[in-house]
Amino acid sequence: MTTAGLVLAAGAGRRYGMPKALVRDAGQLLVDRSVAALRQARCSPVVVVLGAAAAEVRATADLDGVTAVDNPLWDTGMGSSLRAGLAALADTDATATVVLLVDMPGVTAAAVRRVAADAGAADLVMAGYDNDRAGHPVLLGRDHWAGVARQAVGDAGARAYLRANRAAVRVVPCADVADDHDLDVAPDA
Repeated sequence: MTTAGLVLAAGAGRRYGMPKALVRDAGQLLVDRSVAALRQARCSPVVVVLGAAAAEVRATADLDGVTAVDNPLWDTGMGSSLRAGLAALADTDATATVVLLVDMPGVTAAAVRRVAADAGAADLVMAGYDNDRAGHPVLLGRDHWAGVARQAVGDAGARAYLRANRAAVRVVPCADVADDHDLDVAPDA
């Protein structure tokens, strides 16, 4: 059993002012930080979905050993990127995948390891944070990929599917090892 890693990094970052995959935080590209968290958690393979500024991300980021997938529909929202990433994983032997959003630099390898622990094809797992808030990273067992892909439309990724299958979702506490806040706007905006 292997757990893959999937980074959604295709957006233009309109509110931020640039594609978030190219944002440097503490000297590191956000896309590199996401890939590093998945690698350190021993996710394999690692897939990164690119869209806006894909050529620049490829030229700038450390994507060695990563499968970079272009999402030509990136401007339709996160749903198309999730579908593209899951399609790229279809021919692998992964039993599950951990999904990371590129704009969440506080998600750590420790959180990924917790969410992915003992993952199987039937599992749905979310990281848990303060005030009973569930968030990223999210693990999608392979048995759910087709259902997630059908419901991933517009700016909605797996949210609708996870809500519809709430009883099956396991929430793993991660607030002590990660922060799930996203970089929505640039610090000087």
